[in-house]
Amino acid sequence: MATPSLLLYIDRNLFAKKVKDGRPTEQKDPGWKLFGKVPLRDGPMKDPKKIQKEYETKSGRAGPGNPTSPRQGVRKNLDFEPLSTTALILEDRPANLPAKPAEEAQKHRQQYEEMVAQAKKRELKEAQKRKKQLEDRCKLEESIGTAAQIWNQEILPNWSTMCTSRRVRDLWWQGIPPSVRGKVWSLAVGNDLNITHELYNICLARAKEKWRTAVPTAETEDVLDSSDRESSLELIKLDISRTFPQLCIFQKGGPYYDVLHSILGAYTCYRPDVGYVQGMSFIAAVLILNLDTADAFIAFANLLNKPCQMAFFRVDHSLMLTYFAAFEVFFEENLPKLFAHFKKNNLTPDIYLIDWIFTLYSKSLPLDLACRVWDVFCRDGEEFLFRTALGVLRLYQDVLTTMDFIHMAQFLTRLPDLIPPEQLFQHIAAVHMTSRNRKWAQVLQTLTEQKKSGARLSGAEALS
Repeated sequence: MATPSLLLYIDRNLFAKKVKDGRPTEQKDPGWKLFGKVPLRDGPMKDPKKIQKEYETKSGRAGPGNPTSPRQGVRKNLDFEPLSTTALILEDRPANLPAKPAEEAQKHRQQYEEMVAQAKKRELKEAQKRKKQLEDRCKLEESIGTAAQIWNQEILPNWSTMCTSRRVRDLWWQGIPPSVRGKVWSLAVGNDLNITHELYNICLARAKEKWRTAVPTAETEDVLDSSDRESSLELIKLDISRTFPQLCIFQKGGPYYDVLHSILGAYTCYRPDVGYVQGMSFIAAVLILNLDTADAFIAFANLLNKPCQMAFFRVDHSLMLTYFAAFEVFFEENLPKLFAHFKKNNLTPDIYLIDWIFTLYSKSLPLDLACRVWDVFCRDGEEFLFRTALGVLRLYQDVLTTMDFIHMAQFLTRLPDLIPPEQLFQHIAAVHMTSRNRKWAQVLQTLTEQKKSGARLSGAEALS
């Protein structure tokens, strides 16, 4: 019958057992195993300290020199404490499971030690990499500091006599230190337009007056009257938000929003025949990062007054095509295989060059690399813009020759985010800007005269 055993079960659970000291013990909670509960065991309650001591004695971890914690005891001979659960393979199995065989325990210990060794190796490699990066950075900062001292103390005070020397040109190629970059750019670009700070303030006041009297409309861009390009003041607001968005300093509410807005607005009043053209905001933004506001406006206006920039920003199609033809002459001369591939796929220079020239690479290249391109552009003029384009094509020619028209166009209109500066400048240096003993200016002049005569020949045919 089940009744006596049931009564016995009830009797055991209703009345607390007595231990030797005569004090009643609390009812035990059910035990646990991996999947579900285990039945309670009969017998007297053991002291937890006693259980711990028995466990240490059984596992060979007892002794004055050993730690109390089993986890610490397992790793007492290891120099590395992992930050993961990989060391769980060293733990003993729970009491309700069969003990781990000696062979398996040895295998697990070996696996754990291998994992620790690999982790140590990775950490050592990463530490060496960080150390090298720190050393390179210290060397770079030291070289920049030395170069800045040379520019400030030797070159800038004697600019007119030293700017064309071989030593200065070599320093120029290596990159102008950021602390003197704005000053060197201003001197190199010059001020042929004779713009003063007072003229900038006049143009800015006129722009602010137009902003106050302008009626904002949702269709400003569609109703723009090309005969009055000062109305492009409204278009500036639409384009500023797209200028270096990753920096978050030129957008509305940012520290340089008003400065950029002021320079672009003042320029549209200074040159109403040009007005604002998309891409100008990037050029102005780079100048703002390196110059005071009025000086940035002076450099901006003089930069855009250069023949190449004026041709593009005034959208002089005939002159733009002449520049493209001159570029293709040197393209074929330096990279014949890639040039043939582009011709085969009908990829013309305007597809990728327009954006590069309009923004002077400030939108297409990382900002620090774009500033290095600007350094040499201020030294060599428009020729270096097209030489840089050939350097980019030379850098990626192995990739481009495997692509079709769509992928080449996509790649060149959105270059990789990480471009090694030294590697790019090595490829730029390898580009030779001579064709049949003619330099860039001579080739461009020949093509311009050919255009005026009405002949429709390719760049190479025009030079033959």
